[in-house]
Amino acid sequence: MQYKVVIPAAGSGKRMGAGMNKLFLKIGHQTIIEMTLSVFGRDKRCNEIILPINPDDRKLFESLPSIKEFKEKLTFVQGGAERQESVFNGVRAIDDKKSIVLVHDGARPFVTDKIISALLENSKSSDGVICAVPVKDTIKKIEQEVVAETIDRSTLWAVQTPQAFTQEVLIESHTLAEEKGFFGTDDASLLEWQGKQIKVVMGDYFNIKVTTKEDLIFAEAILQGRHE
Repeated sequence: MQYKVVIPAAGSGKRMGAGMNKLFLKIGHQTIIEMTLSVFGRDKRCNEIILPINPDDRKLFESLPSIKEFKEKLTFVQGGAERQESVFNGVRAIDDKKSIVLVHDGARPFVTDKIISALLENSKSSDGVICAVPVKDTIKKIEQEVVAETIDRSTLWAVQTPQAFTQEVLIESHTLAEEKGFFGTDDASLLEWQGKQIKVVMGDYFNIKVTTKEDLIFAEAILQGRHE
């Protein structure tokens, strides 16, 4: 099954404290964004990679070896002030309403073919499909530095990307969210807000999002483990 992927890449890396777009930081010998792009660039099922970016970063993106390698698949679009706006801009650049669209965090470089395949397979029967992993830790609700309650973790899952939808559903959901001023933490939450059905498939605990300096340490360890 063919698909397109939108990878919002206009972030500033505030939580990383890097003073730059964190996607240009390196894990091993490659930047984070190059590692992520390589997964989709080499997947024959992926026929387009839409990259919403900050125009100020365009020259830096274009200088990366992987950008040059997968140039024929790449479409740059204007990024937004927030992730949701960037994704919407990316989805609007896709003409085919029936196309399956994956939305993926640029800072998740360890996504696997197994996850992508599961998303594509289940996209036929749901409004949207997400990947997630069961929460391992005990989760407590804290109010004013005091434990209010312990949450039953048996029903709690940590959500990852990619997430899969049709272009038509994404356009509809983002348009309504923009009209009503609703902001979600991921694209699936926009569909949930509208009462649509979201299917869940198993993600991977190694499919981490590199957000903080500590995550860079974990990412280096994952990369090293893959090479052993």
